Amino acid sequence: MNTQTFPDKVSEDFRAAFRIHPAGVAIVTADAGNGPVGLTATSVSSVSADPPTVAVNLSVFSSSAREIRAAEYVVVHLLGSHQLDLARLFSTPGADRFGDTSTWDRLPTGEPYLLNSHVWMRGRIAGAIDVNGSTLAAVELVESYVDTTAEPTPLVYCNRTWHQLSDMSSVKISA
Repeated sequence: MNTQTFPDKVSEDFRAAFRIHPAGVAIVTADAGNGPVGLTATSVSSVSADPPTVAVNLSVFSSSAREIRAAEYVVVHLLGSHQLDLARLFSTPGADRFGDTSTWDRLPTGEPYLLNSHVWMRGRIAGAIDVNGSTLAAVELVESYVDTTAEPTPLVYCNRTWHQLSDMSSVKISA
């Protein structure tokens, strides 16, 4: 085995594998005192239900990651398909993500949040670890909002394409 090409092959396979592994889409917002920042993330996962904790990966390639990491509190929005425009906006480098004031406001505690979100969770960054230039942050939730009356149509990203989950996309298991 050629040890020089093995790491390149693993890196290539890693990208290919996660390109076809679907992930829910979220937007993470914060304000560390320099104005609101946010980013689109497909690397948000639940960690613990007691206390409620999520993990968020803050990519080294995101211009907002450093400011989010500097904030004490963040807001994680789990996106529905009706928020595709926001997912695109918050994933576009250099975009004015908070220019349209009709799409966001501040919580009473000061953090920016997206107005038409059916799910958002405010949390304190309880810990973080730097891994190869990116930061994996543990966010302990202190406040949440879930609109249980909304039609659940989550936004998913897979193979460089946005998708919508619905009852039509469920797999029927035969008895």
